[in-house]
Amino acid sequence: MGKLTLKQANTIIDKAFAKAAEMKIKPLAVVVLDDAGNIVSAQRQDGASMFRFDVALGKAWGAVAMGCSSRSLGKRAKDNPNFMITLAATAKGKFLPQTGAVLIRSPEGEILGAAGASGGTGEEDEACCAYGAEQAGLKAEI
Repeated sequence: MGKLTLKQANTIIDKAFAKAAEMKIKPLAVVVLDDAGNIVSAQRQDGASMFRFDVALGKAWGAVAMGCSSRSLGKRAKDNPNFMITLAATAKGKFLPQTGAVLIRSPEGEILGAAGASGGTGEEDEACCAYGAEQAGLKAEI
């Protein structure tokens, strides 16, 4: 099984920031986690609020913990809110089932981690993470 490298994680963030500039999104924070939920890289653009890291981390952590995009988790939360509240409590607040994170897979389909962003809308955050992962030669699961 492959591992997400620091170089790949930094590429994801750099390219996500480039996409955010192209889309004229407010300043982002982007967090990239490995398949065990550990931070590989995290950065925030100048002007991003202090809360952005926490939100980006929660989106990415939920995605990698559940093995699906945060968009999928958000949809599941609408159908089963009590379960998602319980998961958030069990995860000590690290779990945030909101659109804005993608699951990162290797070209062969292995889960390598997740990237989450905060600053724009959930869809904008997700688009930036997906673009970054793809530019790093990886697959983004939305």
